[in-house]
Amino acid sequence: MTRIYGVHRSRASRNYWLANELGLAVEEVPVIQAYRLPDPAAPDAPLNTRSPAYLAVTPTGAIPAMEDDGFVLTESLAINLYLARKHGGTLAPADLREEAQMVQWALFAATAIEPHAMPIVYAMMEGRQDTPEGIAEIEAAGQALRRPLGVLNGHLAAEGHMVGRRFTVADVNTAEVVRYAQAHPTLIPEFPAVASWLAACQARPAFREMWARRNAEPL
Repeated sequence: MTRIYGVHRSRASRNYWLANELGLAVEEVPVIQAYRLPDPAAPDAPLNTRSPAYLAVTPTGAIPAMEDDGFVLTESLAINLYLARKHGGTLAPADLREEAQMVQWALFAATAIEPHAMPIVYAMMEGRQDTPEGIAEIEAAGQALRRPLGVLNGHLAAEGHMVGRRFTVADVNTAEVVRYAQAHPTLIPEFPAVASWLAACQARPAFREMWARRNAEPL
């Protein structure tokens, strides 16, 4: 049995989406971010990223984590690459070159897109999007994202998908990172190939199932 630690309102969303795509039954262990709790160490606090029980699974305390028949893996993008490789099918790499491309795009998403997209999300979450400081942060983040999104747009315009001209785990991983940039009010429509690809990814039943469960969780 594969066990995923993390709530849907976290980077574990990527893993739950992929599990839905694979038709993979996973045991979900809700682990909430400690910063969302008034006192993560309280005796009645839910399992969270500072709980000793979770730190015994992964000393980093980050979510998600995966346990698969005793094998523990962290980092959501790596977990997805592992699950796709293990369970095969068209979502998995067809050969060594596709596997390398999937790793390449996962690293691109994590280093070129996510660090700039997250400040947009935080400004929105903290209700600062209409303050002078928040507006400046969002615009600076948008400006930093235009180059990597331009690269992604050119690739998708030519290929249609991230790898192999078909929907794969690389689309799941990249789409879930690009989703953070959707919080910017005007950015994504500037890149039509990205916009249409992202819309198609998010229209998939497996994504919609994950998203419904995410929305059902408390803020």
